[in-house]
This record gives sequence, C-alpha cells and structure tokens, in this order.
Amino acid sequence: MWLFRRKGPSGFGYSNTAEDVTHGIDGTGLTAIVTGASSGIGSETARVLAMRGVHVVMGVRNVAAGNDVKETILKESSSAKVDVMELDLSSTASVRKFASEFKSSDLPLNLLINNAGVMACPFMLSHDNIEMQFATNHLGHFLLTELLLDTMKSTAQESSVEGRIVNISSEGHRFAYKEGIRFDKINDQSEYNQIWAYGQSKLANILHANELTRRLKEDGVQITANSLHPGSIMTNLLRHHSIIGGLSSTIGRLVLKNVQQGASTTCYVALHPDVKGVSGEYFMDNNVSTPNSQAQDTELAKKLWDFTMNLIQQ
Repeated sequence: MWLFRRKGPSGFGYSNTAEDVTHGIDGTGLTAIVTGASSGIGSETARVLAMRGVHVVMGVRNVAAGNDVKETILKESSSAKVDVMELDLSSTASVRKFASEFKSSDLPLNLLINNAGVMACPFMLSHDNIEMQFATNHLGHFLLTELLLDTMKSTAQESSVEGRIVNISSEGHRFAYKEGIRFDKINDQSEYNQIWAYGQSKLANILHANELTRRLKEDGVQITANSLHPGSIMTNLLRHHSIIGGLSSTIGRLVLKNVQQGASTTCYVALHPDVKGVSGEYFMDNNVSTPNSQAQDTELAKKLWDFTMNLIQQ
C-alpha cells in the first residue's frame, strides 16, 4: 500500500497519526473545546491535545461516556487538564446552555474543534424541527461558534496567540444534493436521501469555515477557520448501515484509517505551527487539498450564512 505512505508538502501524509503530527509541540496554556469527544476521532483528538498540554473541554451528549474517556486520559497522564460538559448539537437550547456555562467558567478559548456529527441516518427531525444531519452537523456547530466567538476574540487579543476554529467536514461533501444546499427543502421528507443529506451537511461545514474566514479577516481578528476531511475511518458513524458496517469491519483494516490516523489532520490543523495564519482552506491527510466547486462558491457561502442566522434566531 505504497500510496498511503506518501508524504505531502507538510511532511506528513495519509498514514501519520495524531501523535506523529503533534510530536514536540507544547500546547501548555491553550484551551480547546472538542465536540463529540466521547468516541471515535473526537476522543482521540481530546487525548492527544491533552497529552500536548492543552486544557481540553469535551462537549459530549453522553456525559457518562465522556467521563470514561476523561478517566482513560488521566490514567495515561495524571497532569492532564480535561473537563466534561454536556452538549447535544441537535438542540439549540443545549448549545446555548453549554456556551453559557463555558463562558461562566471564565476559561480562555484558543481552539474550537467542531467535530461531532451523525452520518446518513434515516429521516428524522431535531429538537428544533430541523432535519437531523443538517441540524447536528452544521446548525449546532454554527450556533456554538457564534456564541463563543467573542470569547475567542478576547483570548486572542489578550494572549497574542492565534485562535483556531476547525470544522470536521468530509469528502462526502462531493455527494450533496445537486443544488448543494436545499434551502427551500431542508425538511422535505419526500425527497430525503440519507447520503445526499449527509453530503449537504458536510458541504455546509466547508462553506461555514470559508465565510467565517472572510468575516474574521474583515474584522482584522487573529483567528483562523479551516475545514478538513479526516479520512475514511472505522467509527460508529456507520451504525445506521449494517451492510457497510459489516464490510468495514472485515476489510477495513486494509483500506480504512484507524482512529489514531483519523484524528491526525484535526490535530495538525489545530496545533501545528506551519498552519499559523492559514485560513479558509480545506485539508486532507495533513495537507491542503481542494474541495469541489460548490464548496468554493462565495455566494453560496454567504447565502448559507444568512439562512443559518435566520434559523438560529427563530
């Protein structure tokens, strides 16, 4: 599998792990929020960031599972700083409660890693009556980012350390609905397609990071926003597809990344000094990559921003 061993311009590639790409980096003094940190690449991201000295706040739907991950991290490194807070991205009320409690803690915020997600689930509505994949993968993270942005701005200004926002997207953005974002049919069950709806939400993650970059640059703020594809990974995102999940468990060791490799691009974009000042980019295998044309559409990004702002203000 020589192809997977190739390195990109960054010096890293497909097969590198999160520990590889953060080797020698000292994150002491930084605080990060990692959503969906109770399993999969989220828990590995939290573990490696904590290993590098970052104070990690795990935003999780299942607090008991989150505490198990925290205990595992502390067993590995007793000096690690890890907190667990309840966060359900499919509920705007939960997002607002999480943001309020975080701000009340008076912690700084250097890194916001929008990792949590659902994949290709059957049609269902969120707590706020929005299609579940769009609500969880995009809307919840958009609202969380908006609510915590002032905290990030203050932290960046007071510490003179660049803030970084990282949206976990997917190559699945290439398989969105033909029009990209179905603004007038977000909740249309009759034309719902599990894969295309997932692609739509992942396309939204990239567009969000790109438009956020434009706005942050206009404001002259020392915060970057990027998106990335973590790789095809054996995680519980496949739980809604027994056939695909079964195939993954048998041949996955040959063709899919493990969790340690899957978290690498997230940790690279969040911590590596070579990414300083880089914003509005799409990363894959620890290197800058190129998303599809819809993901680069500035007008679509602005339209999505306005559409999402309207949803969170309702």
